[in-house]
Amino acid sequence: MSWRLGIRHTSSYDYVRDVVASSEFYSRKLGFSVAFTYGEPPFYAQVFRDGARLNLRHVDAPVVDPVRRDAEQLLAASITLEDAKPLFVEYQRLGVEFVQPLRTEPWGARTFIVRDPDGNLLLFAGRGE
Repeated sequence: MSWRLGIRHTSSYDYVRDVVASSEFYSRKLGFSVAFTYGEPPFYAQVFRDGARLNLRHVDAPVVDPVRRDAEQLLAASITLEDAKPLFVEYQRLGVEFVQPLRTEPWGARTFIVRDPDGNLLLFAGRGE
């Protein structure tokens, strides 16, 4: 049996040491807006840009082994765009750290990966040329 669920958004969880600092990075560097922060001091927040929502959750130590994350490019989130190039150019101008610059994948998508201050890897993907 097939049902149409009407799913509208999905969100990821990014584990961070400082929710306030991470919220500022996502808003100032990546152009996201802060939907909310929770707790005193804040231990949880959500940022969004268009249909992408990222939940920021405080942790005292990395959840994923940083060496393995970097070696295997273990992604914290994948964000789909119409076209990745304009956002890549925007992020270049803002000095965002790229783990992978804009490239065309064998299947035709154009992708790039950025790293947040806690090492979370975010993939941005759009249609090819």
